Parts: sequence; C-alpha cells; structure tokens
Amino acid sequence: MNIRALHHLHHKLVFLKAWYFLVPVVVFGIIAVDGLRSNYSKMTELRQAVYVADEKNGDVEAALTDLRKHVLGHMNTNLSSGDNAIKPPIQLKYRYERLVAVESEKVKAQNAQITAQAEQQCAAQFPAGGFNSARVSCIQEFVRVRAAKEQPIQDSLYKFDFVSPKWSPDVAGISIVLTIIFSLLFIGRVAIELYMRRRFSHN
Repeated sequence: MNIRALHHLHHKLVFLKAWYFLVPVVVFGIIAVDGLRSNYSKMTELRQAVYVADEKNGDVEAALTDLRKHVLGHMNTNLSSGDNAIKPPIQLKYRYERLVAVESEKVKAQNAQITAQAEQQCAAQFPAGGFNSARVSCIQEFVRVRAAKEQPIQDSLYKFDFVSPKWSPDVAGISIVLTIIFSLLFIGRVAIELYMRRRFSHN
C-alpha cells in the first residue's frame, strides 16, 4: 500500500476515534455484569421458593418447574453438583422425611394387625390360660413369617441438580456478545492507528 493510499485511509478513519468503541465496551460490560448478577439472584430466589414449598408441604412441583426453567434458560445460574460434590444442591429433605414417616406408620399399623391375628389364632390353637410357652412361640413364628417390612424410599428421587447453558440469549448473553464485538473493534482501531503511525514515521 503506497503512502497516498495510507493517507487516504487515515483521513477516513481519523474521525472514527478509538474511544468511540471503548465507550460501548464499558457500557455493555456493565450491563452484562448486572445481567449475570440478576440471573443468579433470580435463581437463588426460586431455589428458596423450592425450599419453602418443601418445608411447608406446598406445591413443590410448580416451584421446581419454575427453578428448572430459569436455570436451563439463563447463564450464571448453574445448580450442578459436579464431579466432586458431596450432595446435589437441591434436596427435598422434608418431603423425603414425610414419606419415610408415612411408610413407617403404615408398617407399624400392618404389624399391629398381624400381631392381633397371631394372638387370636394362637389362642385358638393353644387355649390353655395365660401366655404359655407354646402360645408365645406360636405368636412369634406367626409374626416372623408375616411381618411387614418398611420399603426403602430412594432418596435420589428427591435430589436434583440443573445445569445452566454456557450462553443464553438474554440481557446478559447479548451484552457479552456486544462487549466482545466492540472490544475487537477497539483493538482493531488501535492496531490500525499504530500501524499507520509507524508507516508514516518511516516515510
């Protein structure tokens, strides 16, 4: 490129100052940071709503759905337990404990009924007064064979983690893209200016 063409290009770019690109970088950068913070803040709010619904036996499904939609649709909202995590970040502790308690009470009621049946049947088989050894053995064997056992409840069904996207087309995501674009334009404008100055200095 000859010196005249360089002068012509420099004349065109002289009005396009580098700081014209730097200002949008700062503005969109601030918007991006605020958007990321807003995404995370909303996630913590929705996560707390899940905890409250779980504790108060409310509509956990609806709260979980709202949280899942937000996390899956917005960056900086990750709720993944990761490879080294001890436990998933969302656990329906109270719902799980309520289900365990219900199962325990159900089994207790069933076993109480089985014990009553055993006493009735063994009393007919061994009518001698009092709980003689034969009747006691009969009751014990009857209960042993027929006793109900608590069915384990898989706690994994009440533990959740959600992974947020690397980028999302929301305020934060779009602002990040614009920040990158204007940063590249700023760097390019500065590089061109430095190049031209160096060429002019050699000519």
